[in-house]
Amino acid sequence: MLGLPFQIHTADIDETMDPLLPPEEEVMRVSEAKARAVAKAHPADLILSADTIVVVDGKVLGKPHDPAEAKAMLRRLSGRCHTVMTAFCLFKDGQADVHLEETHLRFKPLAQAEIDAYVATGSPLDKAGAYGIQDQAAIFVEAMDGDYYNVMGLPLCALVKCLRRRGVAVLGAVEP
Repeated sequence: MLGLPFQIHTADIDETMDPLLPPEEEVMRVSEAKARAVAKAHPADLILSADTIVVVDGKVLGKPHDPAEAKAMLRRLSGRCHTVMTAFCLFKDGQADVHLEETHLRFKPLAQAEIDAYVATGSPLDKAGAYGIQDQAAIFVEAMDGDYYNVMGLPLCALVKCLRRRGVAVLGAVEP
């Protein structure tokens, strides 16, 4: 979307979060760990990494392990408010710039048939909180306060501000 050239590299790290620590600290830690891992193999590059979690009642909902867990997560979110937290890290020359973005959402009450049909699509199995706002789960969202792209996993407005501060031109502009 931003018209920037990029390459994708996976970070082989343990993404397990400590449930006793604040979720915002943990998602930032994981994002930075991903960037540092990739930077070992690509030390001259500007590395962008990100991690997204869904938080409800202080509990982190990661990616479900199976359809039963996905259904349980969606029942938990049904008719409730939750927060999507994405941390991204820009890393170069040993310098990490970690940013946290939060978006608050409210789901409508979900019928069990909706949950079952959505989980049957397979889409929830690779998404934090067992839903993707960019797919059929969009109809679950009654209200949202924050960046839509954050919910998808990368808050573009905040990212562009950070890239421009690093001297990267996006749409012809950089920060002075």
